[in-house]
Amino acid sequence: MTYAIIGTGLVGATLARFFAAKDIPVVIANSRGPKTLAGLAAEIGPSVTPATVADAVKAEIVLVAVGALAFKDVGAVLPDWSGKIVIDVTNGFMLPPEVQQAEYQGRLTSEVNAERVPGAKLVKAFNQLPVKVLASPLPDDIGRRVVFVSSDHEDASATVAALVESLGFAAIEVGRIAEGGRLIQARASLVFQNLIKYPL
Repeated sequence: MTYAIIGTGLVGATLARFFAAKDIPVVIANSRGPKTLAGLAAEIGPSVTPATVADAVKAEIVLVAVGALAFKDVGAVLPDWSGKIVIDVTNGFMLPPEVQQAEYQGRLTSEVNAERVPGAKLVKAFNQLPVKVLASPLPDDIGRRVVFVSSDHEDASATVAALVESLGFAAIEVGRIAEGGRLIQARASLVFQNLIKYPL
């Protein structure tokens, strides 16, 4: 599998560090171009490679870690996303209510975002915790922090769950976007649940 992270703010950079910690190669990109990412990539490690957004979307699995409104700009880069898995890390709950209504019209953000990457299999993951909590080490390495995974595609959900595990977390698949995915949308019951899976 090839991986790319689009968005290099706090969330995107943190995700890149997860990959680097496990020595999993990943491409990172933002709207300002790869030259702006040289310092970040050098800081994180040699498994992280800066690229243009146009090159990043060539990856088989693309993690979109941009602002909620910018997701559609990423989606517009390709007319057809077939064969790809897109991991939606965005959260739209900080948007003003009138903007949320205009953008999503009462639907879940991931339902709308899935339509913005036509042909892709969209998976929701890495969004239920504040990124600083997600990145914080566990005391004495006694367990693994839980990351919830939701998708309307069982095979894509399983693939992303395996990636989550490879990055050092415990994946829990919660089903389809309209069902389990609703539980990990902002202000839902599984959001901010900092759960730890302990070894048996």
